[in-house]
Amino acid sequence: MNKLYDIGLVGLSVMGRSLALNMADHGFRVAGYNRSPEVTDRVLREHPHENLSGFYSLEALVSALERPRKVFLMIQAGPAVDAVLEQLLPLLERGDVVMDGGNSYFEDTNRRAETLAEAGIHYFGVGVSGGEEGARRGPSVMPGGPREAYGAVRPILEAVAARAEDDKPCCAYIGPGGAGHYVKMVHNGIEYADMQLIAEAYLLLKYAGGFTNRELAETFAAWDRGELHSYLIGITADIFTRQDDLATGDLIDHILDSAGQKGTGRWTSIESLRQGVDVSMITAACSARVMSNHLERRARAGGRIAAVPVTGVDNKSAFAETVRQALYTGKIIAYAQGFSLLADASGRFGWGLNLGEIASIFRAGCIIQAAFLGDITAAYRADPALESLLLAPFFLDRVNERQEHLRRAAAAAVLGGIPAPALTNAAAYLDGFRARACGANLIQAQRDCFGAHTYERADRPGSFHYDWRKTP
Repeated sequence: MNKLYDIGLVGLSVMGRSLALNMADHGFRVAGYNRSPEVTDRVLREHPHENLSGFYSLEALVSALERPRKVFLMIQAGPAVDAVLEQLLPLLERGDVVMDGGNSYFEDTNRRAETLAEAGIHYFGVGVSGGEEGARRGPSVMPGGPREAYGAVRPILEAVAARAEDDKPCCAYIGPGGAGHYVKMVHNGIEYADMQLIAEAYLLLKYAGGFTNRELAETFAAWDRGELHSYLIGITADIFTRQDDLATGDLIDHILDSAGQKGTGRWTSIESLRQGVDVSMITAACSARVMSNHLERRARAGGRIAAVPVTGVDNKSAFAETVRQALYTGKIIAYAQGFSLLADASGRFGWGLNLGEIASIFRAGCIIQAAFLGDITAAYRADPALESLLLAPFFLDRVNERQEHLRRAAAAAVLGGIPAPALTNAAAYLDGFRARACGANLIQAQRDCFGAHTYERADRPGSFHYDWRKTP
């Protein structure tokens, strides 16, 4: 039998279906499979495509693929991936390639790659960002796996990826093992911080500035035409214009004030603690979502803890400008935290990450795509060993120029009783990053006093212990 299909795609729900059609649009013959046959039938019925065919067993799908076989998994992360791999493994041969496009934990990807490598099968963890529309029209793609096998999948991955303004595909080989999924994890962590910053800007403008939804829409639309231009700012401006289709008024005012999370932001926070890298804004964003879920407790506490009177602003235009510059400064710090974590992981795991290239593939297709990612790309190309984005000349100048706005916005939130954990953590991180004194000498003394953990001195090397029980 002639092997006609270029790639098999397992999992035809929203993301898998969209990616399969994207591949088909680019001339690749795609064999699609879903565990539920009715899903396969619905995709073929609702989205007929000459380059997409449905299969109803993994055996049939694998047997229809050109060698070396290429199988792309677009299924729920976790045990489902292991279950499908267990079924696939006996069907594959040495030299075949399996790609996992879900949000798998990078250590799981490392483990799976080692297992498949024993059978001579190449395994890639592929970060895919952009949501349904991105998967359909062009996502940011972050493949990690064996470099020697990347050539076999590169034409497909680069073809379906988004294209930046310079027409470069937003896809690049990231590194071995779980590197691709790790970078996607950090991308999502930055996304959490970015969304939280925007939410806090909204709260400040609405409750301290007294902005109406129409004024909010106009303000965010104006911001999207400048240096804050990004996918998230653009959709935020649009959200404030939408009328509710189920009740009177604006939709935003009828949406429950509680946000969920799927885990990648939380993983970023956990990994940062393991690695000893401060990503406090990402952690704050995760915690803010957790706090948002306690609606009943918040209601009870709101009736018992005195509210702080919110003082209005005299000049709405000037206040909006302060919030805009605070948002931009906070955004710089959030990205600096995320890329510091990537830099640490690069050395710790021996991945050799190209941070400039990673920033480059975030310029289009993904959720955090933003105008200033071009500036991040330029910063790392100018200095690949850059210690922190905050020390790159472009960003250093802007932080020095605008940190007062960050502090004013954070102070307005604190004094007005408006929760702004991302903005306040941004200011705290900036102060800790440049601090001459951060109180750690006292903490050393405390630890030595209660636990004899010893302390280090500033005037001589070595570890010391003081007898704190003796009379001063």
